[in-house]
Amino acid sequence: MKTLEIWSEIKDEANTFIKNDEDASIFLDTYLEPFETLGSALSFKLSKDLACDENQEGFSQNYLFQELDKTFGDEEIIAGAIKDLSAVKKRDPAASGYLMTLLFSKGFLALQAHRAANKFIGSKKTFMALYLQSQSSKNYGVDIHPSASIGNGVMLDHATGIVIGETSVVEDDVSIFQGVTLGGTGKITGDRHPKVRKGVLISAGAKIIGNVEIGEGAKVAAGSVVLEDVEMNTTVAGVPAIAVGKPATDSPAKTVDHSIKD
Repeated sequence: MKTLEIWSEIKDEANTFIKNDEDASIFLDTYLEPFETLGSALSFKLSKDLACDENQEGFSQNYLFQELDKTFGDEEIIAGAIKDLSAVKKRDPAASGYLMTLLFSKGFLALQAHRAANKFIGSKKTFMALYLQSQSSKNYGVDIHPSASIGNGVMLDHATGIVIGETSVVEDDVSIFQGVTLGGTGKITGDRHPKVRKGVLISAGAKIIGNVEIGEGAKVAAGSVVLEDVEMNTTVAGVPAIAVGKPATDSPAKTVDHSIKD
């Protein structure tokens, strides 16, 4: 879906809310109405959430908005955000549209903060990148290192307690639930974090530790501890995790079926 199309849908959703909910108008007049693009509205929301309080050292809301607005003006960055929005709408039964995800989904917002932080660290703006990581962890409960590589069409559902380490790779069309850790094994340097391939579903509370590969279309059951590679299209469960079957589809991230069955 193109940027203008999804922005138009968001505006339509907002108008419907305003007609049916008297509390919505004040909020939407602040967060949507002043902006002509999705990128600007998203940048404003992130800047309001992540700016430092007046009594703290850090970036002001106005400066943060300016920097984020330039970042989300990048076609590649905003395209990633749109695919993430679409992923949430398609996979989360609680998401009836785009608007509430844009404004209130901490998983979506944390992921967009990471997209900006990743852009900043690639541009040698390390301080800004680490600042966004810190503020995102504080405000959204999600800790993603700016150097982690995350693809498009990713859903971080519920999201509280998700940790994604520095050298982690998460490819396109992955779904990750609350309490998941993509971590290292200890005080090891270099490439030390998991590589999660396309279409993987990682259920709540799973821990994937070390430079292991989770093959395309695999499923990691809730509460599992994964210490070794997982073959593609395989379901693993347990502590430590072992193969227990195969997902019913090639992309369990899209069907979001957490059950364990052959």
